[in-house]
Amino acid sequence: MPQQSWNSKRERQYEHIKSSQQDRGASESRAEEIAARTVNKNRARSGESRSASKTSLRDKSPQQRGGERSGKRLGPGGPTKDQLYNEAKKRNIKGRSSMTKKELASALGR
Repeated sequence: MPQQSWNSKRERQYEHIKSSQQDRGASESRAEEIAARTVNKNRARSGESRSASKTSLRDKSPQQRGGERSGKRLGPGGPTKDQLYNEAKKRNIKGRSSMTKKELASALGR
C-alpha cells in the first residue's frame, strides 16, 4: 500500500515496518496501518509532505518514542489483579485463588 508520493527510501521503510509488525503478530491490515502512519509522520517531520499537523512536527519521532504510547501496558499500575488471575487460570497455575496481585504477577513471570 505504499503511496505514489513516497520516494524509494520511504517505500523501503514502509515494507520494513510492515514486516516487523507482522513478525510481532499484528494482522496484515494493522501492520499496514502502523507502517503508513509511521512513514507519513516521518515525511511530515522532514518536510517531504505538503502539510503537517503541529503534533507531527513538535512530538517525538515514532522511532525515538519507541512505543511509549502503544497501549501495551494496562493502566498505570500494569494489569489488574483480575486480569492476572484470568491469565493464571488460562495457564492452569495452581493456588491462584489465594495469591495476591504481586504473587500472581510473579507466578506469571512478570
